[in-house]
Amino acid sequence: MSSRKRIVVKIGSSLLAHSSELTLRYAFMHGLLSDIARLKQDGYDVVLMSSGAVALGLNAIGKAPGEASLLDKQAAAACGQPLLLHAYRQVAQEFGFDIAQVLVTIGDMEERRRFINTKNTIERLFEQGVMPIVNENDTVTTEELRVGDNDRLAAKVAQMIQAEHLVLLTSIDGLYDRPPGEEGARFIETLHDVSDYLSAAAGTSALGSGGMLTKLQAANMAQHAGCNTLIGEGVIDRPILSLLSGERRHTLCVAHGTPASAWKLWLTNRLQVAGSLILNRAAAERLAVMEGAVSHADVVSIQGDFQKGDILHLYDEKGDEIARGLSNYSSDEVLLFARHPEETTAELLGYSAIPDVISAKNMVVLEESHLSWDAPEGDITRLAS
Repeated sequence: MSSRKRIVVKIGSSLLAHSSELTLRYAFMHGLLSDIARLKQDGYDVVLMSSGAVALGLNAIGKAPGEASLLDKQAAAACGQPLLLHAYRQVAQEFGFDIAQVLVTIGDMEERRRFINTKNTIERLFEQGVMPIVNENDTVTTEELRVGDNDRLAAKVAQMIQAEHLVLLTSIDGLYDRPPGEEGARFIETLHDVSDYLSAAAGTSALGSGGMLTKLQAANMAQHAGCNTLIGEGVIDRPILSLLSGERRHTLCVAHGTPASAWKLWLTNRLQVAGSLILNRAAAERLAVMEGAVSHADVVSIQGDFQKGDILHLYDEKGDEIARGLSNYSSDEVLLFARHPEETTAELLGYSAIPDVISAKNMVVLEESHLSWDAPEGDITRLAS
């Protein structure tokens, strides 16, 4: 890996596009890329996470933000993406560097091989001095198969490239202990445990898909990857450098010591639940004190139509999440094992196979500082009475 420092900067649609005219805010873009040029000169590799394509493309299809359907947004993204990238390239070249577009889907982040391929692409762009501009590929994603916000996607990229800083530029100056419009709202300068303030972080902008809640979720993901997160207002003049230097007020979410291995970080920091297992009491208690494998005999019930290689969320019978791990089998195969406990996996599948649903080496037991996912609701298949 390069000795250069790494930073991920995320900006939302409301900073890039005027909310009424849905046109680019060129003054902000100039200030942003001026800062990035300085960071590159100072030895940083920079990834820019940029929304804005949908907002800029709405004029082309004649839709207002509040009335656009999913299909409208996909079409708007197709119209807006070339406008956005053309503007970025023009301004970046004024400051002496070039840009590249990296469009991703949730599958590129959640499937290990595609995750590594995306990382390799970004690393090669860094080698050539080109700044990657990353965004979710809104032209092909659906509500069920999308990240939904660039905050958590930015945190995944920060984890991917082992960034030192994640900068989230937004429309307010940071996090408050309650909605900032309320009387007595207190500004939070430094944050170690984001769970203390989740209840105060709600709401989204008219143009964007993320609010303060997604920023705290992103900060938690970054913390465990050894990355500090700075949440601050996206001003026109020196929007990034003034935060990094401490000249402007912002919220700093402090990294949690030495990060885990890249493999365990990828296992732990999820963007979407592929499926889940509820474990019996004995298995849950065993995992609480030591890492180990999960067999089909440990599983009380399953949820989701998952495949081999998907990451599963593991819960105890009270609904508390305890671990995440890579499944060795599909949901259909797990059901098959459970319904024929007297037969071996080899006999059921017709080939030699490991007996564990999740191997110990492919599982991470969650620490208290991890934000857990609520136990899923909906159809659950019980395996034991």
